[in-house]
Amino acid sequence: MPGKNSIVFIFYVSLFANTIVRSQTVSLANGDPFVRIAAGSYQVGKKDHTLNPVRKVVIEEFFIATTETTNKQFQQFVSSTSYVTDAEKKKNAMVFSPGLREYEWIEDSTANWRYPNGISRGGIDNKGDHPVTCISYTDIMAYCRWAEVRLPSLQEWEIACRAGSTTDYFFGNDAGNIKYFANTWLGRNHLVGDSSDGYMYTSPVGSFKPNSWGLYDMYGNVFEFCTGKLKPNQKDAVVHARGGSWWCSKTACRFYNSYDIGRVNIHASFSNQGFRVVKL
Repeated sequence: MPGKNSIVFIFYVSLFANTIVRSQTVSLANGDPFVRIAAGSYQVGKKDHTLNPVRKVVIEEFFIATTETTNKQFQQFVSSTSYVTDAEKKKNAMVFSPGLREYEWIEDSTANWRYPNGISRGGIDNKGDHPVTCISYTDIMAYCRWAEVRLPSLQEWEIACRAGSTTDYFFGNDAGNIKYFANTWLGRNHLVGDSSDGYMYTSPVGSFKPNSWGLYDMYGNVFEFCTGKLKPNQKDAVVHARGGSWWCSKTACRFYNSYDIGRVNIHASFSNQGFRVVKL
């Protein structure tokens, strides 16, 4: 079982509106780095966005992981608990490969967190530092209970992602700069693959530039699950994820931004969805 938090390393101070926002890097006893996000009032949302309009929200202090949860970390959980994921039990993970049409995914009975793109494309033996995928929200909740952590709320995730910014991206409004900060689909469409950045699917966590608060892969690589509902009467089977993934491109799923919110079934397992955690 991972240990409790321990050591404070360094402070970063920036201005947000009229509030001083302090993000502070700390480390858990097992070495996992987190960033402290100060309590306060923050702006979230986008003008005229149906699901996420501009507004101010007030949050308590929280500590969020600098990177997405990796295959190595999930392996430690499975080794300790003998946990079996939804995809392993149901054999219904959804995967993608170049040549499929936009928004077309296929069910692969051989795909799971050990073989996130199916057995035919190999496993994770040399990808311990890649984000774990093909896990469902239910699987993630089990991991969080074991690791004594939790998921960020929808609002916490956006505040951490924005790092004090109010623009569409934490680096401004020029979408062309996304290539410096995120692993996304580079092909002109999903019929054509392009791994010129070195990655067709996931990349090792922290491979691209972080935001100004030291958080990596807030855009791209994998969709990150969050807690919270968009409507009070929303069904419990519907959960949300943010930040886009390696599959998102200029022509489809442009969710690699600070404001859009995706939705998925609580038991669904896709090869482009993962998570990062918040310290209890």
